[in-house]
Amino acid sequence: MRKNFLIFGSPKIEQEEIDEVVDSLRSGWISTGPKVAKFEALFKDYIGSKHALSLNSCTAGLHVSMIVAGLKPNDEVITTPMTFAATGNSIIHSGAKPVFVDINLPTMDIDPDKIEEKITPRTKAILPVHFAGRPCQMKKIKEIAEKHHLLLIEDAAHALEATYLGQKIGTIGDLTVFSFYVTKNLVTGEGGMITTNNDTYAEKIQIYALHGMSKGAWKRYSDEGFKHYHIIYPGFKYNMMDLQAALGIHQLQRIEKYLMRREQIWQHYDGAFKNLPLETPPPPEENTKHARHLYTILLRLEELKTDRDTIQQSIYQENIGTGIHFISLHLHPYYQKTFGYKRDDFPNATYVSERTISLPLSAKLTDEDVNDVVKAVTKVLKKYQK
Repeated sequence: MRKNFLIFGSPKIEQEEIDEVVDSLRSGWISTGPKVAKFEALFKDYIGSKHALSLNSCTAGLHVSMIVAGLKPNDEVITTPMTFAATGNSIIHSGAKPVFVDINLPTMDIDPDKIEEKITPRTKAILPVHFAGRPCQMKKIKEIAEKHHLLLIEDAAHALEATYLGQKIGTIGDLTVFSFYVTKNLVTGEGGMITTNNDTYAEKIQIYALHGMSKGAWKRYSDEGFKHYHIIYPGFKYNMMDLQAALGIHQLQRIEKYLMRREQIWQHYDGAFKNLPLETPPPPEENTKHARHLYTILLRLEELKTDRDTIQQSIYQENIGTGIHFISLHLHPYYQKTFGYKRDDFPNATYVSERTISLPLSAKLTDEDVNDVVKAVTKVLKKYQK
């Protein structure tokens, strides 16, 4: 057994980030300021979008995207149940209703062939989630959105480096939202970004994210001199701080380097788990780039003497941290009570929910760490194999 506990998703933070944060602290400019503006500019260039607007979380980004897009009570948004609660919750907080479409197996992304049957006169948007870093089938989804005159809002929390048919995720839909949470491929502790090519959306996002104050209000205490502001919309406190952007500026510069390391780990896992009672993630689709955010195995429960939770707990007892991505939203009490969802409504999402385990994949992992993960998973699965 490994001596010390291996934390799932522990980020790789290097000296440049630390120095940049200290510089912010010493400067006195801690909240939204010039480093946020710099990070937005760098991010916009990396994605290739016209605009990049920072926020204090991806959740905030999803919510404000729906607000600026004009979603109203009784509107419907089609999305996947195989996602974190933030996706569905954000739809609800905009006043709209999440309408779930089952996932495709083995990709775990929303099944585009099942979307049209869920469209009603109340449907206003499609919200695909690029699960684990694998881009959804955006060509089909965009064609459906355009055919029915629907907004396309992408949840790219897992998919910063991803491309689809040569096009960067973040440049396809009307609005795309990224996450910089502590376990993500780019880390600012908490944080998010919206990309869009729509000037009107971009201006509204900037205003809504800072109390609804007029554009550029963050500069009111700068050396440019105090400027009065106006409340344009009933906004939110969703702005990113310079302390967060200080991390992001340097993390972004190493994003492709870190991806290469995760790809190495991914390939090692694929080879090591070939003969175990589990399914490894399928390879990326042709002419796509997988962001390699989560390495999710699916247990072959029919070949095991126990359930997923026991397997996960046994791996934990080997001092290896893991994750569950996810328990499908339709299986959670709120969504069942509020919308009447039942276990069998989305059989593929239920299937994954009962079998999935996410293994450590951080660029911070050493070769020894990776070997410890392989040893623990192999030991546990051989113990419980029929």
